[in-house]
Amino acid sequence: MAVSKATVAIVLLVLGGLGVLFGTVLVFVGPIIIDDQIVKNVQINPKNDLSYTMWKDIPVPFFMSVYFFHVLNPVEILKGEKPMLQQRGPYVYRERRWKDNITFHDNNTVSYREFRQYFFEESMSVGDESDVVTIPNMLVLGASVMMENMPYAFRLLLSTTFMTFNEGAFLTKPVGELMWGYDSKLVDFLNKYLPGMLPSSGKFGLFAEFNNSNTGEFTVFTGQGDIRNVHKVDSWNGLKSVNYWRTEQCNMINGTAGQMWPPFMTTESTLPFYSPDACRSMELVYERPLVSRGIPVFRYVAPKTLFANGSDYPPNEGFCPCRQSGLLNVSSCRHNSPVFISHPHFYNADPDLLNTVYGLSPNEDDHGLFIDIHPETGVPMNVSIRLQLNLLMKSVSGISETGKIQEVVMPMIWFGESGYIDGPVLNTFRTNLVVLPMVMEYMQYISISLGLAFILIATILYLNEKENVKDTKHESSTNEQQADKCVMSDTGKK
Repeated sequence: MAVSKATVAIVLLVLGGLGVLFGTVLVFVGPIIIDDQIVKNVQINPKNDLSYTMWKDIPVPFFMSVYFFHVLNPVEILKGEKPMLQQRGPYVYRERRWKDNITFHDNNTVSYREFRQYFFEESMSVGDESDVVTIPNMLVLGASVMMENMPYAFRLLLSTTFMTFNEGAFLTKPVGELMWGYDSKLVDFLNKYLPGMLPSSGKFGLFAEFNNSNTGEFTVFTGQGDIRNVHKVDSWNGLKSVNYWRTEQCNMINGTAGQMWPPFMTTESTLPFYSPDACRSMELVYERPLVSRGIPVFRYVAPKTLFANGSDYPPNEGFCPCRQSGLLNVSSCRHNSPVFISHPHFYNADPDLLNTVYGLSPNEDDHGLFIDIHPETGVPMNVSIRLQLNLLMKSVSGISETGKIQEVVMPMIWFGESGYIDGPVLNTFRTNLVVLPMVMEYMQYISISLGLAFILIATILYLNEKENVKDTKHESSTNEQQADKCVMSDTGKK
């Protein structure tokens, strides 16, 4: 039995209505479902395999690239000439990070210590750890500046001590020893008679205290109860604030621990985090949208005010005593050693700093820092943090090892820590948090489109059926009229 067009129209009309209804519901309910899944997955919860593993063990490639500023004219510097530097490197180290001593608390926080280890990657490096470079001797030049206000007799005694241990203003040693430590009788002497002056009681090296160590005890919010607080620092080593700086604002511990941020970010959001290495909180700002490995991200960069001095940016007055903009004086948290942090090659710093040494050429591509973050989840997809370590050195009366050195903030090394999500973690992340939401979004539009198409077809069929019925009635009426005429004609003839 043939199905009438009216029946088909009714069926299509019902299906179309259901399709439009389903799609409309998805428009309103879909984002709620997606956001709910994001909230569940970004909380620090051992039941969330993906996000908890990423947070706990950081199963992504992470590398530290180190560049040394090799001093070409150490003898001339002691005579008062401008330093000539040559960048050497990179010397690349694979970085392994993991969290231990993890303890969850009743107030929706979790405490942990993050440990780190470094492994030299010769295939990614330009050179080997046996390469010999010349850099300023922090033990001599740093101690000289620290003791410049001591009595003259004490400075003479310090100079005699340097001479006794054959320590000069510059060191020429293999990269590996400068990085991870070398034996020094001067170090042993200073630790014995001036305890606390040096950060380490063993070998002395620029990164000796970093390898096989942790960044202190962080207590952060898990996000349970309020997802806006997830990863935010509640305390560091039991402290709500530090005491390194001159103002309450500068001493505040703000933001996260620098690995993940709360979800649902906008272009107005910033990336605040506390860095134990820099002894302060820092904040990155939104720059532009990008696509990283098929995933939409926001790029965040350091504002030019990050290391500005108090004159150029009054809120930074608390980080002083300041020198030129572009330098952060970290002596207060580095045993009073005259050490400064900056961007590599004095990028974004006062141009006068470039005139104090030869061999620097700052540019954004090589020396700017950035974080590419997935705004919906707050998970970084690509990270490149670059910082430079500088030493204030100058001639100090009574300490002959300092010669006639002109006062200068001397670049020693710069390093970049980089990491990106890749492999199975990236695929899982893309599937759960990019592809599935996209499929749900497409489904709502497809459902509405098909529903409207079915309704349109049903309407056409209905109108067509109605027209056919009208034509049939008209034809039937015409036939009846013709039949009546024929009957009347036959009756007349009779």
